[in-house]
Amino acid sequence: MKLENPVLLAQVGAAHGIRGEVRVKSFTGDPLAIGDYGSLWSEDGRKFKITNLRPQKTVVVVKFKGINTREEAEALNKLELFVDRSSLPDDTEDDEFYVTDLIGCDVLDGEGKHIGAVLTVPDFGAGSVLEIAPLNEVGGLSSKTYFLDFTHENVPHIDFEKWAITISPPLEVSERDQESSDD
Repeated sequence: MKLENPVLLAQVGAAHGIRGEVRVKSFTGDPLAIGDYGSLWSEDGRKFKITNLRPQKTVVVVKFKGINTREEAEALNKLELFVDRSSLPDDTEDDEFYVTDLIGCDVLDGEGKHIGAVLTVPDFGAGSVLEIAPLNEVGGLSSKTYFLDFTHENVPHIDFEKWAITISPPLEVSERDQESSDD
């Protein structure tokens, strides 16, 4: 099955024990909530049904139906798991949103000038960052991207109606971008 509008919900990590359990990094507010969405799907269309889960430090330990050995669990390492956007609640709190909604947003400077677009919002372990493609000389997106920590200080305003974010990057990022545009 191919999801129409996939949203990344979790990523499988290392095997846990010998009975097919895996460590899973959940991208939900409550890590145990990954069990609330029914079946999860891999990018290649495989379906994963959670039969048991429990918290453990910064991850959840998950048992999937049909995964019964350590070898089967090890084969899932780094597998990303998705749900369809229609499975997620629409009613988020005022200051909440789905990170996936930032992808493709226009990036504006503090004066409202269009300066680029958000390509991805990865989390390398120390919190989410925005991968931004700045505009090039002809108004297209540059292939040279940069990362900006996704903090309230660096991203003071998000406007989903205009599909744009305003950034206020630290001085060293602004200086580096200026130097690369002078090349």
